[in-house]
Amino acid sequence: MSNKSNKGGKKGSPGSTIALNKKAKFDYHLEERYEAGMVLEGWEVKSMREGRAQLKESYVIIRKGELFLFGAHISPLLSASTHIHPDPTRMRKLLLNRREISHLIGAVEREGYTLVPVALYWKRGRAKLEIALAKGKKQHDKRASIKEREWKRDKERLMKHRH
Repeated sequence: MSNKSNKGGKKGSPGSTIALNKKAKFDYHLEERYEAGMVLEGWEVKSMREGRAQLKESYVIIRKGELFLFGAHISPLLSASTHIHPDPTRMRKLLLNRREISHLIGAVEREGYTLVPVALYWKRGRAKLEIALAKGKKQHDKRASIKEREWKRDKERLMKHRH
């Protein structure tokens, strides 16, 4: 994924982040990451350029050997065409290599992994979705993550006061 963020540049600039799934890191152990293209309609691209996308409740499902993004919410703009009835949470097909798709399907079916959308971003003018092979965390793993995050914060605070 690109190192650039959406903070400094204008919306829709190349390499800028559209939406992040921050809860994915908290709920899952993310292992392998993949970059997938998406089949989108025109109104969806326009809404994404305005930053009106959300990955919070979304997940990736497998149907007939293809991957689909399910539950992602792209809010339609008010100026959308009158003859199109946009569905903000429709299923969107993901585009990957045949080899990558078969590897992901095998991991999900045989090894008990889950496919989790991590980030939605622009790359060379095209919307890309970063998905990760993930294993669910247990409750005690989540507590350990919180404890580690708080310790890092406290450590930074201590180092800042020391210098």
